[in-house]
This record gives sequence, structure tokens and C-alpha cells, in this order.
Amino acid sequence: MNGTPDWFLYIIGFWTIVMVVFMCIGGFFMFRKFLKVLPKQDGKSKLDWQNYWVERSRPLWTDHSKKLLDKLASPVPSAFRDIAKHSIAAKIGQLAVESGAQEVTEAHCIEGYILATPKRDHSFLISFLEENKIDYSSYRHLLG
Repeated sequence: MNGTPDWFLYIIGFWTIVMVVFMCIGGFFMFRKFLKVLPKQDGKSKLDWQNYWVERSRPLWTDHSKKLLDKLASPVPSAFRDIAKHSIAAKIGQLAVESGAQEVTEAHCIEGYILATPKRDHSFLISFLEENKIDYSSYRHLLG
């Protein structure tokens, strides 16, 4: 190590730390995805249920409800938007099918959006709904 300058060793150390941090972050997200694929007690995974509700409710979606779903998913970063839209659509579809509705309404979209959003993001969700002048007053009880 006599001929190696100190700055070079610091650069190697810095990039080693950066690589380990990126690998940990990637591993965290891969592990979360892995947990979604594991079957639950009923034999279906969370992703299986999402796909089921999306397919089951596909004929119920109108152009208006699709546009509202796009609007509700717009604040999600584009890299994750498709995944978020799928999980929100699954929750909305589940609500519409279970209620026996003939089509997905704005009420289904708002309630499904609130239920599909993690509780830690509810403060952002409220500000987004208020900013877009979407009435969510009848669903305040879901925002715990």
C-alpha cells in the first residue's frame, strides 16, 4: 500500500458504502414484493386477489371512472404509477363488485382510493383531494 495515494483509498471506501446502501435498498423492495406473492390462508396471494378484482370489475369501468383513476394516481412517481393504479383499481373494483353496482362510480373511486392508500400517506391524500376539489366528507371516518 506504499504507492497507493490516500484519496484513492477514500474513493474506494466511499463507493463500497454506496454500493452496500443501494443493495440494501433494492433488497428491501424485493423482499416486500416477495411478501406480496406469498399465499395467504385462502391459498391466494395479495397479487392474485388484486388481479382477480381487476378482471372481475373490468366491464364495470366507464371512461369517467378511468379518467378519475388516472387523476387519483397522478401524484405517484411515474416509475411506480402503474403498480399503484393496479392496486387502487383492484380495491375500487372490489368495492363496486361487492356492492352489486352496474358501473364504477365516483364514490367507489374515492372510497377505494382512500382504502388502497397506506395510512402513513393519508395526510398527503387529504391535501391532494382538497387541492383537486374532490369531496371526501362522507369518507372521513376511513382516514384514521
